[in-house]
Amino acid sequence: MATDTHGAETESAGGMPQLDFSTFDNQIVWLLITLVVIYFVLSRIALPRIGSVLAERAGTITNDISAAEDLKQQAIDAEAAYEKALVDARAEAGRIVGETKASIQADLDKAIAKADAEIAARAAEGEKAIAAIRESANESAGTVAKDIAKDIVSAVAPSKIDAKSITAAVTAKMKG
Repeated sequence: MATDTHGAETESAGGMPQLDFSTFDNQIVWLLITLVVIYFVLSRIALPRIGSVLAERAGTITNDISAAEDLKQQAIDAEAAYEKALVDARAEAGRIVGETKASIQADLDKAIAKADAEIAARAAEGEKAIAAIRESANESAGTVAKDIAKDIVSAVAPSKIDAKSITAAVTAKMKG
Protein backbone atom coordinates (compact mmCIF):
# COMPACT_ATOMS: atom_id res chain seq x y z
CA MET A 1 0.00 0.00 0.00
CA ALA A 2 1.06 3.51 -0.75
CA THR A 3 0.47 6.75 1.10
CA ASP A 4 -0.70 9.93 -0.51
CA THR A 5 0.43 13.46 0.25
CA HIS A 6 -1.93 13.72 3.19
CA GLY A 7 -0.73 10.64 4.84
CA ALA A 8 -3.69 8.37 4.04
CA GLU A 9 -3.13 4.91 2.76
CA THR A 10 -4.46 4.22 -0.69
CA GLU A 11 -5.13 0.94 -2.32
CA SER A 12 -3.16 0.49 -5.40
CA ALA A 13 -5.62 -1.10 -7.77
CA GLY A 14 -5.21 -1.59 -11.37
CA GLY A 15 -8.30 0.16 -12.84
CA MET A 16 -11.93 0.81 -12.08
CA PRO A 17 -13.45 -1.01 -9.09
CA GLN A 18 -16.63 -1.78 -11.08
CA LEU A 19 -14.59 -3.92 -13.39
CA ASP A 20 -12.86 -5.81 -10.62
CA PHE A 21 -13.93 -9.44 -11.06
CA SER A 22 -13.62 -10.17 -7.39
CA THR A 23 -16.58 -7.82 -6.60
CA PHE A 24 -18.86 -8.97 -9.46
CA ASP A 25 -21.00 -11.23 -7.25
CA ASN A 26 -21.64 -8.44 -4.82
CA GLN A 27 -22.40 -5.95 -7.61
CA ILE A 28 -24.84 -8.34 -9.35
CA VAL A 29 -26.74 -8.96 -6.09
CA TRP A 30 -27.09 -5.22 -5.45
CA LEU A 31 -28.01 -4.65 -9.08
CA LEU A 32 -30.80 -7.23 -8.83
CA ILE A 33 -32.02 -5.79 -5.50
CA THR A 34 -32.01 -2.27 -6.98
CA LEU A 35 -33.87 -3.41 -10.11
CA VAL A 36 -36.49 -5.26 -8.02
CA VAL A 37 -36.96 -2.19 -5.80
CA ILE A 38 -37.25 0.09 -8.85
CA TYR A 39 -39.67 -2.39 -10.44
CA PHE A 40 -41.87 -2.49 -7.34
CA VAL A 41 -41.75 1.29 -6.89
CA LEU A 42 -42.66 1.83 -10.54
CA SER A 43 -45.29 -0.90 -10.76
CA ARG A 44 -46.97 -0.18 -7.40
CA ILE A 45 -46.67 3.59 -7.07
CA ALA A 46 -45.56 5.53 -10.18
CA LEU A 47 -47.18 3.61 -13.03
CA PRO A 48 -50.66 3.45 -11.40
CA ARG A 49 -50.51 7.20 -10.81
CA ILE A 50 -49.38 7.81 -14.37
CA GLY A 51 -52.10 5.43 -15.61
CA SER A 52 -54.75 7.23 -13.58
CA VAL A 53 -53.57 10.61 -14.91
CA LEU A 54 -53.65 9.26 -18.47
CA ALA A 55 -57.09 7.74 -17.92
CA GLU A 56 -58.31 11.04 -16.42
CA ARG A 57 -56.89 12.96 -19.40
CA ALA A 58 -58.51 10.51 -21.82
CA GLY A 59 -61.82 10.94 -19.98
CA THR A 60 -61.47 14.72 -20.03
CA ILE A 61 -60.63 14.68 -23.73
CA THR A 62 -63.58 12.39 -24.43
CA ASN A 63 -65.90 14.64 -22.39
CA ASP A 64 -64.53 17.74 -24.13
CA ILE A 65 -65.02 16.16 -27.55
CA SER A 66 -68.55 15.15 -26.56
CA ALA A 67 -69.26 18.67 -25.27
CA ALA A 68 -67.80 20.13 -28.47
CA GLU A 69 -70.05 17.88 -30.57
CA ASP A 70 -73.06 18.94 -28.47
CA LEU A 71 -72.13 22.59 -28.89
CA LYS A 72 -71.61 22.04 -32.61
CA GLN A 73 -75.07 20.44 -32.85
CA GLN A 74 -76.54 23.33 -30.86
CA ALA A 75 -74.85 25.77 -33.24
CA ILE A 76 -76.25 23.88 -36.23
CA ASP A 77 -79.71 23.90 -34.62
CA ALA A 78 -79.40 27.60 -33.83
CA GLU A 79 -78.33 28.32 -37.41
CA ALA A 80 -81.29 26.31 -38.73
CA ALA A 81 -83.63 28.20 -36.39
CA TYR A 82 -82.09 31.48 -37.55
CA GLU A 83 -82.54 30.51 -41.21
CA LYS A 84 -86.15 29.47 -40.53
CA ALA A 85 -86.82 32.73 -38.70
CA LEU A 86 -85.25 34.63 -41.59
CA VAL A 87 -87.41 32.80 -44.13
CA ASP A 88 -90.49 33.38 -41.96
CA ALA A 89 -89.62 37.06 -41.60
CA ARG A 90 -89.17 37.40 -45.36
CA ALA A 91 -92.50 35.66 -45.95
CA GLU A 92 -94.19 37.92 -43.40
CA ALA A 93 -92.61 40.98 -45.02
CA GLY A 94 -93.83 39.77 -48.43
CA ARG A 95 -97.31 39.27 -47.04
CA ILE A 96 -97.29 42.74 -45.46
CA VAL A 97 -96.03 44.26 -48.71
CA GLY A 98 -98.79 42.45 -50.62
CA GLU A 99 -101.46 43.63 -48.20
CA THR A 100 -100.11 47.17 -48.31
CA LYS A 101 -100.04 47.12 -52.12
CA ALA A 102 -103.62 45.82 -52.20
CA SER A 103 -104.72 48.49 -49.72
CA ILE A 104 -102.95 51.23 -51.67
CA GLN A 105 -104.40 49.91 -54.94
CA ALA A 106 -107.90 49.89 -53.44
CA ASP A 107 -107.44 53.47 -52.20
CA LEU A 108 -106.03 54.45 -55.58
CA ASP A 109 -108.97 52.82 -57.38
CA LYS A 110 -111.39 54.75 -55.14
CA ALA A 111 -109.52 58.01 -55.77
CA ILE A 112 -109.44 57.34 -59.54
CA ALA A 113 -113.17 56.55 -59.54
CA LYS A 114 -113.87 59.75 -57.59
CA ALA A 115 -111.64 61.77 -59.94
CA ASP A 116 -113.31 60.18 -62.98
CA ALA A 117 -116.74 61.08 -61.57
CA GLU A 118 -115.60 64.67 -60.93
CA ILE A 119 -114.09 64.87 -64.43
CA ALA A 120 -117.30 63.47 -65.96
CA ALA A 121 -119.40 65.98 -63.97
CA ARG A 122 -117.18 68.88 -65.03
CA ALA A 123 -117.16 67.61 -68.63
CA ALA A 124 -120.98 67.49 -68.58
CA GLU A 125 -121.08 71.02 -67.16
CA GLY A 126 -118.58 72.10 -69.83
CA GLU A 127 -120.64 70.46 -72.57
CA LYS A 128 -123.77 72.23 -71.26
CA ALA A 129 -121.88 75.51 -71.23
CA ILE A 130 -120.54 74.87 -74.73
CA ALA A 131 -124.04 73.96 -75.95
CA ALA A 132 -125.42 77.13 -74.39
CA ILE A 133 -122.61 79.19 -75.95
CA ARG A 134 -123.17 77.46 -79.28
CA GLU A 135 -126.93 78.12 -79.10
CA SER A 136 -126.27 81.71 -78.15
CA ALA A 137 -123.72 82.00 -80.96
CA ASN A 138 -126.20 80.51 -83.43
CA GLU A 139 -128.89 82.94 -82.32
CA SER A 140 -126.45 85.84 -82.50
CA ALA A 141 -125.21 84.66 -85.88
CA GLY A 142 -128.80 84.37 -87.07
CA THR A 143 -129.59 87.87 -85.85
CA VAL A 144 -126.42 89.24 -87.44
CA ALA A 145 -127.13 87.31 -90.67
CA LYS A 146 -130.68 88.66 -90.79
CA ASP A 147 -129.49 92.22 -90.20
CA ILE A 148 -126.76 91.89 -92.84
CA ALA A 149 -129.19 90.27 -95.29
CA LYS A 150 -131.66 93.11 -94.76
CA ASP A 151 -128.94 95.69 -95.34
CA ILE A 152 -127.66 93.90 -98.46
CA VAL A 153 -131.14 93.43 -99.90
CA SER A 154 -132.09 97.03 -99.21
CA ALA A 155 -128.83 98.19 -100.81
CA VAL A 156 -129.23 95.97 -103.87
CA ALA A 157 -132.95 96.20 -104.32
CA PRO A 158 -134.39 99.38 -103.07
CA SER A 159 -137.84 97.97 -103.22
CA LYS A 160 -139.31 96.88 -100.05
CA ILE A 161 -138.94 93.23 -99.33
CA ASP A 162 -140.64 92.35 -96.18
CA ALA A 163 -138.59 91.34 -93.15
CA LYS A 164 -140.47 88.07 -92.68
CA SER A 165 -139.31 86.66 -96.01
CA ILE A 166 -135.69 87.67 -95.29
CA THR A 167 -135.87 86.10 -91.85
CA ALA A 168 -137.41 82.91 -93.28
CA ALA A 169 -134.70 82.67 -95.97
CA VAL A 170 -131.85 83.20 -93.49
CA THR A 171 -133.37 80.68 -91.04
CA ALA A 172 -133.74 78.08 -93.80
CA LYS A 173 -130.11 78.53 -94.85
CA MET A 174 -128.85 78.25 -91.27
CA LYS A 175 -130.71 75.00 -90.64
CA GLY A 176 -129.14 73.40 -93.45
